[in-house]
Amino acid sequence: MTKGTVIIGSMVLLVLVGIAATKLQPKKTTEQRLAEYGPAARARLRPYFEKAKVSYPPAKLVLVGIKTERRLELYGMGQDGRLKFLRDYPVLAASGGPGPKLREGDRQVPEGIYPIESLNPNSRFHLSLRVGYPNAFDRQHAAQDGRVQLGGDIMIHGSNVSIGCLAMGDEVAEDLFVLAADTGLKHITVMLTPVDFRTGKSLPKDAHLPAWAPGLYTHIRTNLATVPLP
Repeated sequence: MTKGTVIIGSMVLLVLVGIAATKLQPKKTTEQRLAEYGPAARARLRPYFEKAKVSYPPAKLVLVGIKTERRLELYGMGQDGRLKFLRDYPVLAASGGPGPKLREGDRQVPEGIYPIESLNPNSRFHLSLRVGYPNAFDRQHAAQDGRVQLGGDIMIHGSNVSIGCLAMGDEVAEDLFVLAADTGLKHITVMLTPVDFRTGKSLPKDAHLPAWAPGLYTHIRTNLATVPLP
């Protein structure tokens, strides 16, 4: 048995234990979770909004996830209509490497521009935000490639283990859950990028990419250009 097999087996075991534990707990509503975690989360977020001079909740919220740097940045729209950097968080776990998600089970974090589809107040990883993968771009190129079973259930969640999702730790998951609920999902955009194109970085030369990847990265660059550097 290889070291990699042991690690993957351990991750799967943790997922199964989490599922079992979740099933034994009574279900909570989003409103109940907001009552439970909202006051502390808003208190933690308040200084960052005040420093950036952005009203809480913001009119628009942008989350930028940079895969190679394992960092999630938060931006809110100020009264002048411009995005302002609020703060960033380390990503505690995210499997895969540079390159878009192509199919179910490839353990890749997606790359592209996504909405937040829903909030899960009963996640097996504490709390979670569901990323809207696959999007229209993903489906279009999958159809062209003849790929099916693209996968899904991509979450930004608590805990520190992940298979294709972004694990942020429980307290950060509380902050993001409350902030997303207060902002309103229709006002949130998630940008997932392999590298920070704003700083002129490029992908590793050994990255295995589909032929249509340059078009994807042009799209990501264009959207990232609207977001200021921290």
